[in-house]
Amino acid sequence: MAGWTGLLILFAAVSVFLDGGVVFAKENQRTLVLLDSLTIKETHSIFFQTLKDRGFELTFKAADDAGLSLVKYGEYLYDNLILFSPSVEEFGGNIDVPAISSFIDGGGNVLVAGSSQIGEAIRDLGSECGVEFDEEKTSVIDHLNYDVSDDGKHTLIVADPKNLISSNILIGSKKINPLLFRGVGITADNENPLVLDILHASWTAYSFNPNQKISDYPHAVGQNTLLIAGLQARNNARVLFFGSLDFFSDEFFGSSVQNAAVPGSQKYAVSGNKDLAITLTQWLFKEKGVLRVGEVKHHKVGEKEPPHAYTILDDVEYSLVIEKILDGKWVPFEADDVQLEFVRIDPFVRTTLKGKNGVFSTRFKLPDVYGVYQFRVDYNRIAYTHLFSATQVSVRPLEHTQYERFIASAYPYYASAFSMMFGVFLFSFIFLHFREKDKSE
Repeated sequence: MAGWTGLLILFAAVSVFLDGGVVFAKENQRTLVLLDSLTIKETHSIFFQTLKDRGFELTFKAADDAGLSLVKYGEYLYDNLILFSPSVEEFGGNIDVPAISSFIDGGGNVLVAGSSQIGEAIRDLGSECGVEFDEEKTSVIDHLNYDVSDDGKHTLIVADPKNLISSNILIGSKKINPLLFRGVGITADNENPLVLDILHASWTAYSFNPNQKISDYPHAVGQNTLLIAGLQARNNARVLFFGSLDFFSDEFFGSSVQNAAVPGSQKYAVSGNKDLAITLTQWLFKEKGVLRVGEVKHHKVGEKEPPHAYTILDDVEYSLVIEKILDGKWVPFEADDVQLEFVRIDPFVRTTLKGKNGVFSTRFKLPDVYGVYQFRVDYNRIAYTHLFSATQVSVRPLEHTQYERFIASAYPYYASAFSMMFGVFLFSFIFLHFREKDKSE
């Protein structure tokens, strides 16, 4: 009976695997949501509903729950983690900052929301990922970009969509309504190439405690003040850091926006928070911006199968298929900046591939240097997963039957050789047939 059960499980697994792109979405649905208070589930219900409508399985728990765990029997229980618990000082159960870092190293995606009441746990997690939250009780302040409903401290700021990162895959479009933000400022490690500055504040913003006089230089000033930051790790795990938990609230999603510091400024009926939150979480949870390599082919021009080994100066044709995820399915990827390198130790050939319906191909002549090479495609672009493909081949020198029989530049040497042969023959003939007269005669 156990054998039949195993076969049924295997058959189900194969059926799911053959289901194509739908598998990808199903594999990334399990999401753990850790909350400071369970009331956040109600005050941020619109955001959570958008995730449920996209098929995500949300598990809500308090951040200090004693039964929390991300791993069981060596397997991760969740694919994604949402931390709506900015004020937590210590997570409950088996979850802590090292455990979350290991979760990211294992390919998990994490959404982190901060606030002015940020605790050490969230700040430590940010430091692990190359971003730094400002201290507790600080806020981003902008005296020239604040909403009409601000309480007078100018901490309810209006963020211009023009300050978003230039990436359609990541943010969709900058043509959205202004954004409402109230929370803590973020700075990024400029030496970390994996960190993305998704939304920065205006030149007039700074991060400080609004209830204190400014006696020290603020933690962040001007456009160095980030409101939203991102990270795509080398294993393609994704992390988003928001300085504002209120950014996802029902209040901010449905609130009107008007810059009170600009007389006669346009009033927008609703903020762009919801549109941006949906777009960013689609990227975060790998519903878009994911690439994969399909079939790779290489052979001599005029042939269809790859040889056992190439010969120097052969004309070679190379092609590979690249697909991207879209609406849960794999579709052809289109781009004009995919490059191929033919590498031994350093690249001997670098050429741009021509793409058509997801098939990228090129033709080139092999270098006049034999050895072990790789056809290498290393495609790394903002908001896309890192794409890498390497195919190893051997390139041998010419066989003795493949060299030219007579080389034009060697004709003088041929002539000298034959002239020497003729000279030896003439000398031998004269030496053998010429006889001196006998002196006795």
